[in-house]
Amino acid sequence: MARDEQLKADFEAIQQKLSAQFNDNQPLEVDGIIYLIGLQELGQPHRAFKKDEKLNLMHIAICRLLEPFGFYKFSHFDDDKWPHYDLLDKIPPLKAGEQSVLMKEAIVMYFKASGFIS
Repeated sequence: MARDEQLKADFEAIQQKLSAQFNDNQPLEVDGIIYLIGLQELGQPHRAFKKDEKLNLMHIAICRLLEPFGFYKFSHFDDDKWPHYDLLDKIPPLKAGEQSVLMKEAIVMYFKASGFIS
């Protein structure tokens, strides 16, 4: 299977599993999956979050997802147990399609590393 086809199949497998578990089988989009990753990384999934905290959750997820690509490095947890990352390298300007592929690739890597999919 070609690399792009494998990425698509892997992402769809993740999307289906997460949609069944968290969204009544309604397909979760990339931003919804990123939000779930932020919840996972924070480790406080059962509390209510304010709007700005939800944005921070997505930021945490993006930093974590792009860490293996060398863009971010985990720095520390603050007093409220929120993870912080340092920017190591600027993300190059990407077209919308390229950005989507990068995030999907990062999501697939994240869930493969966790054993969620093989």
